[in-house]
Amino acid sequence: MAQDPEFDDVNDAGEDNTGELDMVPLFSSSNIDAEMEANAIHSILEANGIPSVLVGASVIPSLEFQVQVPRVRFEEAQGVIAEAQAAGPEAAAEAEAAGEEPRP
Repeated sequence: MAQDPEFDDVNDAGEDNTGELDMVPLFSSSNIDAEMEANAIHSILEANGIPSVLVGASVIPSLEFQVQVPRVRFEEAQGVIAEAQAAGPEAAAEAEAAGEEPRP
């Protein structure tokens, strides 16, 4: 499924490692704001170098939205999201403002 050029399919003991690249749900919701929240989480993960996939259909809003990450990066992704939630909206506004400042 997912391919990572730095990932070896077989570990030193000769065991298959491909299950570590399986995508697992990090976020799942069918609330009214699920699509917006899933997009925000997906953006945070991508900005931190964690690959993720947004699953859902905005044309059928009653279906669930998910953000999936590789199994091997699941704990790291949880930490990044927890850190973003702890920082709050003020930190997001600061980061956005900093990104809009002209660079020398």
